[in-house]
Amino acid sequence: MRRIVLPAGERFDETLLNRTGAFNAEALVIATNIVDDVRTRGDAALRELTAKLDGVDLDDFRVSQQAIDEALAAIEPALAEALEHAAAQIREYHERQLEKGWTYTRENGALVGCKVEPIQAVGIYAPGGRALYPSSVLMNAIPASVAGVERIVCTTPPTKDGTLDPSLVKACQIAGVSEIYSVGGAQAIAALAYGTESIAPVSKITGPGNAFVAAAKKIVSGDVGIDMIAGPSEVCVLADETADPALVAIDLMAQAEHDPLASSYLVCFDETYADAVEAAIAQHLQQSERAEITQASLDNQGLVVIVPNRDAALDVINTIAPEHLELHVGFAESLLDGIRNAGAIFMGEWTPEAVGDYVAGPNHTLPTGGTARFSSPLSVDQFTKKSSIIRYTEEALRDDAEAIMTIAKREGLWAHGKSVELRLSQAGTE
Repeated sequence: MRRIVLPAGERFDETLLNRTGAFNAEALVIATNIVDDVRTRGDAALRELTAKLDGVDLDDFRVSQQAIDEALAAIEPALAEALEHAAAQIREYHERQLEKGWTYTRENGALVGCKVEPIQAVGIYAPGGRALYPSSVLMNAIPASVAGVERIVCTTPPTKDGTLDPSLVKACQIAGVSEIYSVGGAQAIAALAYGTESIAPVSKITGPGNAFVAAAKKIVSGDVGIDMIAGPSEVCVLADETADPALVAIDLMAQAEHDPLASSYLVCFDETYADAVEAAIAQHLQQSERAEITQASLDNQGLVVIVPNRDAALDVINTIAPEHLELHVGFAESLLDGIRNAGAIFMGEWTPEAVGDYVAGPNHTLPTGGTARFSSPLSVDQFTKKSSIIRYTEEALRDDAEAIMTIAKREGLWAHGKSVELRLSQAGTE
């Protein structure tokens, strides 16, 4: 891991993070061509792309109920129980986010308010192959279900033998997914956004994916809603001398093992402590089944920042704006007011980032690449939409008429002002 010693009084430079984007220019060009093809030719394009990119020939993209039943029957009971446990706590958390509409009436009779409605149809992308995450299905579909979304669709890349992963299907069943389609990549995003002969379009698309999926989501954004353009995963661990170096090391590795491009940042107060963490990493790597990926990530994207004091630590954290922030310090809760930018905050030695990935309840779909400066975790809010409610009385319109007509005149919008003036003049002749 690279190491930086930050002198007292010096600000942390964000360019030192060496962050990578969610996709590159080549992925954007390829995804654009795929999206255009599917939008133009529908199922025919899906079949050709699936054969070319996945090596699978499909006539029917929708997964049959028989295939779903077979997959559900094959799941290990312990895994099914674990998914049920996680789902219950994810649902419990997200139910607290549910908003209701509201109105209030002013003294002059004007009524204003807000109407909250669920999005009608949502598509969830679930990666396949080695990047198989049933937990992401739960995290994306459950808040949609809690919001009241009527149609929740899941697309996932087809397998060459036609089988479905039982854990993925179980997660779909638990979370309220109504349709599953064997379509992957940018072509799945295009099908969800614009529809084909066999896949009806949705209004919003969420879920993780590779660079081509991320690029496709960017392309269709605006025609449909998306959750976010997620880049490589990242963790920042703040540790003081009270933190066990072995625990800090394994938590950094838990992020690094995702991807060679995943970023792991350690912020601490002493070089000797940093040495102890790196020594613990070396020991853990000897047992890791993903040692090669983990080592590549730590070598390429790992960073240790030695800070002189608590204020400097907060400055580094807020500059990084990490997806995951772990506070391995004895004064964790006292730092909360000073943390302005973080996707999820994990406090204390008993709270590894893994609890947030699976069972704690808060959503694990989090802003990456510093976007926690302006973005929030996926929530029920992203599966609802709001309409403003306005009802004026004559008295209310008279109270606001002068302001309306003055502003309309300044903006050169004659009919705006006249629409108020005409009403009041007609009311005066009655």
